[in-house]
Formats: sequence, C-alpha cells, structure tokens
Amino acid sequence: MVYTINPDRNIPWNGLPDLPIDDSLFKTVEIYEHLANAKVALGKLQGRSIAIPNQGMLINSISLQEAKASSAIENIFTTDDELYKAFCEQPEEIIQGAPKEILRYREALWQGYDYLKDKDAFDEQYIQLIYQQVNQTNDGIRPVVAQTYIRQGGTGPNAGKAVYTPPRGLGIIEKKLQNLLQYLNDDKKYKVDAVLKMAIGHFQFEAIHPFRDGNGRTGRIFNIHYLTKKGLLDYPILFLSKYIMDNKDDYYSSLMGVTQRGDWKTWIIYMLKAVEVTSNLTYHKINDIIAAKDAILQAIISKTKISRPESLVNTIFTQPFSRVKYFTEQKLYAENTAKKYLTQLVQMGILERRTMQGNHYYLNLELYRILAD
Repeated sequence: MVYTINPDRNIPWNGLPDLPIDDSLFKTVEIYEHLANAKVALGKLQGRSIAIPNQGMLINSISLQEAKASSAIENIFTTDDELYKAFCEQPEEIIQGAPKEILRYREALWQGYDYLKDKDAFDEQYIQLIYQQVNQTNDGIRPVVAQTYIRQGGTGPNAGKAVYTPPRGLGIIEKKLQNLLQYLNDDKKYKVDAVLKMAIGHFQFEAIHPFRDGNGRTGRIFNIHYLTKKGLLDYPILFLSKYIMDNKDDYYSSLMGVTQRGDWKTWIIYMLKAVEVTSNLTYHKINDIIAAKDAILQAIISKTKISRPESLVNTIFTQPFSRVKYFTEQKLYAENTAKKYLTQLVQMGILERRTMQGNHYYLNLELYRILAD
C-alpha cells in the first residue's frame, strides 16, 4: 500500500493519514532484524538497572544527560559545569539561561513519569503537562490563528523556506492527537510491538506538531515514557537523545522522508538504531558508574577512618557536584565533620573542590568523566 504523502509543503498537511499505517510499510525482514537488536539491548539495560539498589544514582545522572542532549538538538547549549552547578542549587536560588531550560526538561521527564503511575493510558492532559513544563507556559494546543511552519535552517539558498507545514484548522489537531493516543494505548486493536509503535508514534506526533513550540522536546520525552509505561524500562533513564544529537541531520531528513516520499523504512530503522545504540551506551555508563563507586568505597574503607562510608559514597554519586549541606541536611554528618571528610576525599583525588560565586562545590571526578564520555 502506498502512503499518502504531503502534496504541498507550503500549506497545512490536513491530509496527514491517521494511524495505523499499513503493515507493508514496516513489516519487513530488515526492520524486524533491527527491532530484534533494539529489544535485546533494551532488555539488557532493563536487567542491569533493576539490580542497582541506589536508583537515585542513575535517575539524577542519566536523566540529566538526556535533558542536556535533547535540549542541544533545539540549539540550547550549556557546559557540564554550569548544568551540574544549577542542578545542585536550592530551588529558590536563581537559575537562568540554558541550564534553566535543561532543568525544565528534566523536571518534565519526572513529572510525566509520576503522572502516568496513576493512569491506565496516555491522554491529552499528559501531553499538555509535558509541553507546559518544558516551555514554562500555560499555553495549550496550537490555535487556528497560529501560522506555524517548519523552515529550512542554515544560510544556504533555501534557508527560511518552508519544508513542512503541520495541520491547522478547527478541531483538526485535537482529532489527530486522539487518533495517535488511541493507536498507542490500544494494544488489542493495534497489535504492534511497543518499540515499533514508539517509532511510528513519534513521527506522527512531530507531524501533528500540536504546540507552538517545544514539540521536539515534548515528543522525545513521550518516547521514553512510552517505553516505561509498556514495561520495557522501570525508570526513564534511556539516553535516547544522545543518538539523535549525534545524527541530527539524519533525524530531520528521515522525518521529511516520510512526509515527502512515504519512506517509513528509513525512519523506523533510524529510531530502532537509536534505541539499540543508546541502550548499549546507557548500559555501559551504568556499569562504569557502579565500578567507580565500588572502587572508591573500597579505597575509603581501606585508607581512612571515615564513618558510614557507604552513605558518603552514595551521596557523592547521586550527582556530580556535592555540597556540605547535602550531608548535614540528611543528618549524616555535622558540618565540620562533613567538611573534614570531603577534604580527605579531595586529598585522595576522588573529589575536586571548586569555588563558584562564593560557594564551595565538590566534583566527583570519576562520575564527571563517565557522564562526559
């Protein structure tokens, strides 16, 4: 069956076909080979992550990197130092610029995850929740008056020209969103593997482009939540945006390949490869973090008289930067004791003390290195 493509990229694609797509567009040997690889890698990641007692170690570190990479796709950049410093500040302290944008993404990742715990299915309220958190807005579904176009970037001769115009009109976006949600939620009627559904659904969401801005970040959070909701991951720790960022041009050209040529094969294989590669990447990062944590714990036990070393190490591995107040607020140590112990770890080469804007931070050098790779 031939997929109905976008006839004119300069006018709203109100003829965007509803889901499901025809089986012939994705039920091929090549796609199923890539699906098998993706599922194996995803299963290995899930098996490793559930064996870790300190989930906060992964939740904070991996999800923050996902937030950074997804934001970078939208040309929102910051350094690791700026991001980690912002992350360890108190909520009432002022955070501005790119770090604030990235932390909004991470917050949306966890707000959506918590929202879905009490839900049987995805709904429009979930999608708006993610969008509003990412953009810090009360805005909702894009109204008819919003003249939204996807334009060619860069400085070449085609820069600024429309490459795609999403659907527009009274009730059209809402209708297409409901079709997407029904497809993703109803596994009895639409018997398609969850990873394939995620890939198909991600294209559909980006093609609907339901909001004025933030559709890319909202859609990428949606991807991870779909995998967790379907039981393929316990926590939203898949570093999926890393692959998209590293292969950004292919991401956009594959999306356009569906709208302009009906090329679902290239798009689906791209997304399956993203799952496979980033599952393996996240798996190896988890192993490296655990190995570093164990090595540091043994060094502290054998070379110091620090009390409650396990709790100390768990705290410094919860995020790259630590502060004295983390230990006092947990009632783990008194302030002077915490300072003494952190200074010992600096002398051992485990931590590096940094002073920024008058505050002292202690950087976990191994965790920092692992996350930066």
